[in-house]
Amino acid sequence: MIEEGIHKKSVVEGLKNHHEKLEMLIRINDDMPLTDREFYLFMRERVSKQELFLPLVHQEENLFKLVLNEASLPLALEQGQTYNLYVTDYLSTNKEEDEDELEDSAYDSDSEEEEEEVKEADINTDIESEEKTSNYKRRLKMEIEKPELTFLENKDAMLCIIPYRTDKGNASLKIKRELKVVKFNHIELNKGCMLSLSGYAGVLSAEHPYEIKEAKLLLKKNGEEPIEHRFPVNITHIKDEVIEYRDDQHVPQLYQFLAEVPLEELTYSLNKRFVYRFYLEFICDVNGVEETLTTTSLVLGDRSNKLKGLVQIHKRNDVPIRYEVYRKKKRQTLGIRINDYTMKTRAKYYVKSKWKKFKKKISKIKKVRNRLVTRTFKTTFKLASKLSVKKKTVVFESFNGKQFSCNPRGIYEYMKEHHPEYTLIWSVKKGHEAPFKEKGIYYINRLSLKWIFAMARAEYWVVNSRLPLWVPKPDHTTYLQTWHGTPLKRLAMDMDEVHMPGTNTKKYKKNFTKEASNWDYLISPNAYSTEIFTRAFQFQKTMIESGYPRNDFLHNQNNEETMRALKQKMNLPLDKKLILYAPTWRDDQFYKKGQYKFDLDLDLHELRAAIGDEYIIILRMHYLVAENFDLGPYEGFAYDFSHYEDIRDLYMISDLLITDYSSVFFDYANLKRPMLFYVPDIETYRDKLRGFYFDFEQEAPGPLVKETASVIDWVRETEQPDFTLPASFAPFYEKFCYLETGESSKRVVEVVFDKKHNA
Repeated sequence: MIEEGIHKKSVVEGLKNHHEKLEMLIRINDDMPLTDREFYLFMRERVSKQELFLPLVHQEENLFKLVLNEASLPLALEQGQTYNLYVTDYLSTNKEEDEDELEDSAYDSDSEEEEEEVKEADINTDIESEEKTSNYKRRLKMEIEKPELTFLENKDAMLCIIPYRTDKGNASLKIKRELKVVKFNHIELNKGCMLSLSGYAGVLSAEHPYEIKEAKLLLKKNGEEPIEHRFPVNITHIKDEVIEYRDDQHVPQLYQFLAEVPLEELTYSLNKRFVYRFYLEFICDVNGVEETLTTTSLVLGDRSNKLKGLVQIHKRNDVPIRYEVYRKKKRQTLGIRINDYTMKTRAKYYVKSKWKKFKKKISKIKKVRNRLVTRTFKTTFKLASKLSVKKKTVVFESFNGKQFSCNPRGIYEYMKEHHPEYTLIWSVKKGHEAPFKEKGIYYINRLSLKWIFAMARAEYWVVNSRLPLWVPKPDHTTYLQTWHGTPLKRLAMDMDEVHMPGTNTKKYKKNFTKEASNWDYLISPNAYSTEIFTRAFQFQKTMIESGYPRNDFLHNQNNEETMRALKQKMNLPLDKKLILYAPTWRDDQFYKKGQYKFDLDLDLHELRAAIGDEYIIILRMHYLVAENFDLGPYEGFAYDFSHYEDIRDLYMISDLLITDYSSVFFDYANLKRPMLFYVPDIETYRDKLRGFYFDFEQEAPGPLVKETASVIDWVRETEQPDFTLPASFAPFYEKFCYLETGESSKRVVEVVFDKKHNA
């Protein structure tokens, strides 16, 4: 091993797309002689941790060359992969995991400021600090001005391999279908409160032939009353520079830009501080159709630039107004603060600043406490797992212990009837015990000491969502992950960007794949899901393509007697038809981590006036949605069953389903009843938040509408004697429901439990 401190900075100082390959010139600065030493480019994928060494070819003195193409990568191309690049002369890596890296702990608690920073995180942020470098491996620096110009393209997979410079100046590669590039060269606040911004920007896409016609700088104040200002951007195509970066005929859509923002034109308030974020809008031509692409919140992209001194005070209507261009410390997000600068306001912000610092200290104390608690739990769990195994003991959990429902319930009910020799235990979050007490089901409180010992000694876990990362799966435990839906929206590794609070794209994917590596079995409802789960979860173990156990009930109990008994149990009228409204949640609308907003766009007043004599409507919100709707004005017509134990009963009693992008429609299709998709925000959801795996607008097994009036028209249509399900329903059913015949639970139990104990 080379002595510590030998390596100096090694840099990429040449980069070119030559014959559809990346030619990289690397200068290695080292105090030791370079002769008779072999150097390698060491690549590590950030999430999967897959690694590869590629030999560098010596050119002259301390200059080395590497030719890179798709075949050089350690993994097949997949959306969202990111590779960190290192230089080493030693064929080994440091694979130590940081035992304290427990981001997904059930006891984690971010401060409000840190949550805000996480929400605005850019996936370009480097994670070098999370990796332990050793004395024989050093991070490779990028000294190329516009490395993105050299990207490689796979037209079949519709993916690009894009070199880029992280905000720490390091060299990385990312795999993307589409990338909006914005890099700043110069930011200046001139006299007269004129902000000047310059750099280069554009769109790289392997999926769409974008041609940028115009660009605008968007300054946006978020919050309950959002404000937007747009300013023209002067763009100049960098065609002349392309030739030094690539030798093909492809001209990437990258431009030099210059924007000027007269800050005094921005809306402000004398009562509170306004904060604006920066975005770029690209007005593009796509095969003759105009489309506007908007970037995420812009980041400074260079941690060495402290962005100090961009402050001016100007009087407006005889009141001093303070303008400050700044960047958020952790995530480099650019912003503008505007507030009045009177003595009263200055005093207020001084006190607020001191309070903020105090809260930050308290937050750090809480984090230390939470980390200590988590470490104690983990240690206790490991010690408990050394005790004797509880043979034929199964621990079930549904939606983090909040419900007696879903696939774990289906498997539990089958095993209770057909395998009484097993000990069946439910993991239940405190405050959610009612249905278990009512049915006399044996349970233990999630995260209690008793729970730790039960989980650590059980032979089986049956779970439908992720467990906390700090829970170490014992070798003697078989982990059956049932999952909880057929995928319409992009999942895990297939997601371009994550908009959820308390996490970011990089962290979310890393934690997801780490948890998925613990699963021994994963249930799939159909071949379509099998292909997606394997890729999106990076699942390498046993897939059980059985149909969903939770849907056995819909086939085996679909009769008038069951429906009548359920309606009586819920105190619902027996003489009216029932509409089930079950929408999903929105990643980017939230109160805080784990609590999502939902705006009820469906007009209940209009619905009641039109169909209230013949129908009632049941609202079933996603378990992550925090809203408590006031349905008092709609008593006798609208009912909130969001906290009802299992949605399967609501499917059974419903004559019609209204949903949006929730996976409930895949399950409801088993009943072969009418479905409607109420999607007023489909463009935003499809293009910004999650994206779809198939052409939802063409293949949905029911009509898509955006107005309550259209919902009413559809309900009336279903009442007609000649009403039939749409032509799209039959192929949909054959693709997604063909395995579900009422025996999915049996198939799963035979694979996981019977096979092992009959061997």
